[in-house]
Amino acid sequence: MIHIILHFAVPPVFALLFYRKRWVYASTLMIATMLVDLDHLLADPIYDPSRCSIGFHPLHSLPAILAYVLLFAVPIPRGRKTGLLELKPALRIPHLLGLGLLVHMALDGIDCLL
Repeated sequence: MIHIILHFAVPPVFALLFYRKRWVYASTLMIATMLVDLDHLLADPIYDPSRCSIGFHPLHSLPAILAYVLLFAVPIPRGRKTGLLELKPALRIPHLLGLGLLVHMALDGIDCLL
């Protein structure tokens, strides 16, 4: 139960620390990465409290985690104005999703240590 609570509590902490002006937007995107757990539906049994998700489920595999690192590495546009055009906050989505997925994998990884 604590594990699930952490998946909803840690993203807002990161958002408040690093994306203060848009913390609700950032934490919402990071919490949305909980959808990565849909790959648990491919397992039999679907839920096994003693199973380590990292390396077992396809979206929790090393290649997937490397893709999440690449998503996180997408630079954040700073919203500076170029003429009348301003960079859109939507360009931050890959970065925030990558961070959310990495936080998710880290929290799932803690279960593997216990």
